[in-house]
Amino acid sequence: MRDVSPWREPVPAPGTMGEPRARGRFGEYGGRYAPESLVEACREVDEAFREARADPGFRGALAELLALHAGRPTPLTPARRLSQELGVRLYLKREDLTHTGSHKINNVLGQALLAARMGRRRLIAETGAGQHGVATATAAALLGLEATVFMGERDIERQALNVFRMRMLGAEVIPVTTGSRTLKDATSEAMRHWVGVTGDSHYCVGSVIGPDPYPWMVREFQRVIGDEARGQCAAELRTGVPDYVVACVGGGSNAAGTFAGFADTPARLVGVEAEGGAGAARGRLGVLHGCRSLFLQDDDGQITQAHSIAAGLDYPGVGPEHAHLRDLGRARYVTVTDDEAVGAAVRLARTEGIVPALESAHALAWVIRAAGGGELPAGSTVLMTLSGRGDKDVSTLKELL
Repeated sequence: MRDVSPWREPVPAPGTMGEPRARGRFGEYGGRYAPESLVEACREVDEAFREARADPGFRGALAELLALHAGRPTPLTPARRLSQELGVRLYLKREDLTHTGSHKINNVLGQALLAARMGRRRLIAETGAGQHGVATATAAALLGLEATVFMGERDIERQALNVFRMRMLGAEVIPVTTGSRTLKDATSEAMRHWVGVTGDSHYCVGSVIGPDPYPWMVREFQRVIGDEARGQCAAELRTGVPDYVVACVGGGSNAAGTFAGFADTPARLVGVEAEGGAGAARGRLGVLHGCRSLFLQDDDGQITQAHSIAAGLDYPGVGPEHAHLRDLGRARYVTVTDDEAVGAAVRLARTEGIVPALESAHALAWVIRAAGGGELPAGSTVLMTLSGRGDKDVSTLKELL
């Protein structure tokens, strides 16, 4: 099943990606479906985040860390050879060039600063591809905090490099052996652990999922991607705004951050999911990990197992704001296969000298397919967020190529 979400003429919508409605709602999605023992903890995070984002001191400290530690701003790179082959003008927003190698550092530095502001001494995180875990371990080391990272046993096997990096940075990595032994179960275990340690620990959620305020807080920390890209496009493009803005979607944080910079423009927003984990494309309404959104389910409403060659997309749902953007028709959600993603990774490597993360390769695979099939008109300008670099996926690619 592919390309099944609505595709409407984009209408600039000021305020579309602003604050959620009361109780963290994006339309019918979102909310705070947390156990009683976590409701107060979520409320404290909400209050602290609202105070921090209004504080020039906090904003300045975060901006300094993003510049001096993470290496922002990241460049907007024209993919010249590939553009010529595809007949479109493709620009890559290079989150792969950040410190730690992906967009995850943007959100984690924000949440780590917030945790320190709240007096928490430890960060808890879940991770699939390992990039969020590495970013969490990095921020904890930088700020003198402890870090505990939950990771599915299957992902530990296929992301051994990132596991080593986390441990070298001083983080405790806890294997999760239940269920699919991937991201969904790592998230469940992290939330269970948080229940007993809310007094001294902050749960650093890695994507735009979870109970309110996490979906919009993570999006706001990732908004730097879209805001930077918007300014760079204004300087680079004759129109000032690309025709298409494309990003891969698992839970959806890099896409949410990118889309936030362009929601009030005529750009078409495209989220690309793994075919085996397409929550937005073919999920059904349900509740998981503290929020109401679209999830893969069986006829009895039980969450079904997702699959993707990219560990970061191996999640059976999508963040609530993405579900809302889909319903509005403001963003379209499409899927690509494992084989298409691998082919796209190889093609980018051999035309532009860039080895992308397999997550990012999904977004590129759709661009290649859409350009070849005529869905992207010749001469279109396409901004694609390259969310991470492919070092972590070399062993997987080596087995396939």
